[in-house]
Amino acid sequence: MIDVALDARITPRMSAGVRSYVHALLDGLPRVAPDIRLHPVGHGLNFGLDEQIALPAEIARLKPALTHYPTIFAPLRRRKPYVAMVHDLTHLQYPQFFGYGTALFYEAVATPMLRGAELLLMSDERTAAACVTLLRVERERCRVVPLGYDPAPFAAPETPPAARPFILYAGNHRPHKNLGVLYEAWVGLPAAIALDLVITGPDDPAVRKRYLRPGSELRFAGTLSEPELVAAYRTASAYVHPALVEGFGLPMLEATVAGTPVIASTGALPSILAPFASTFAPHDTLALRATLTDLYANPASYRRRAAEGSVAMRAYTWDRFAAATAAVYREVADGSSRV
Repeated sequence: MIDVALDARITPRMSAGVRSYVHALLDGLPRVAPDIRLHPVGHGLNFGLDEQIALPAEIARLKPALTHYPTIFAPLRRRKPYVAMVHDLTHLQYPQFFGYGTALFYEAVATPMLRGAELLLMSDERTAAACVTLLRVERERCRVVPLGYDPAPFAAPETPPAARPFILYAGNHRPHKNLGVLYEAWVGLPAAIALDLVITGPDDPAVRKRYLRPGSELRFAGTLSEPELVAAYRTASAYVHPALVEGFGLPMLEATVAGTPVIASTGALPSILAPFASTFAPHDTLALRATLTDLYANPASYRRRAAEGSVAMRAYTWDRFAAATAAVYREVADGSSRV
């Protein structure tokens, strides 16, 4: 039996994707890896005494074979060996979107923590390449484990068609998500194309006022439940993801599983989805507009490609992810990662 301590804290600093990552490990590992005994550890928020004193003390008492830190928010005193998850390196790739404090944190805390890991986990080859370039770690210490999806919401009956054709984006509205390119591409579509744009998250009246298209509508959908999001994927004409960079991008996987055409920037698209999606350069508004125009004119060809992707991506469940993570634990526990 391999004892693994998992920092299972769910804090306000964790994105929806990071929360899904932790929950998938807690739920899936006991089911798919009976030889691994997972110990959830940690309490409280980031940057406090719980993180710096209570958490390392709890791990020291357990004496696990290894510890898994699923974020960069780890104690300064860390018991070895440990593995760490690198969801993305957006803060290093686009520092202009973040403050001086963030840069200092990466230099003084996050980068040394990641370099000290026995192995680094990430969900896409692009992130592994960024780790080599920006963290100066050896590629041999990187293990790519793609994220997954929950099959349950996709087992629901088919969703009735939408009353109006629309394209969808699901995610936050931070600067690196590059939503301005999507707005500009959409608002400049030919007038004959009746195509709404639906964005999850809170309403933004200023954006709605700025981007107006006669006969079409820009709508903010708020927070959607999993069944509501699956229904939105299924009824959308396409899912569009314009982000400058993504560590993985769960909505793109979920949309593909739903059989919805995916259009994504080359900086955001996960490698496993590359054969099934349409891409554009992150700042190329005209290229995205041309793809949306072609989608409207030739929807069947996009749907055929999406159907192929749906078949291929249905294997990428959270259980598959948990089993692949367990293989990394075994590699560290038996010492083969140091050979």
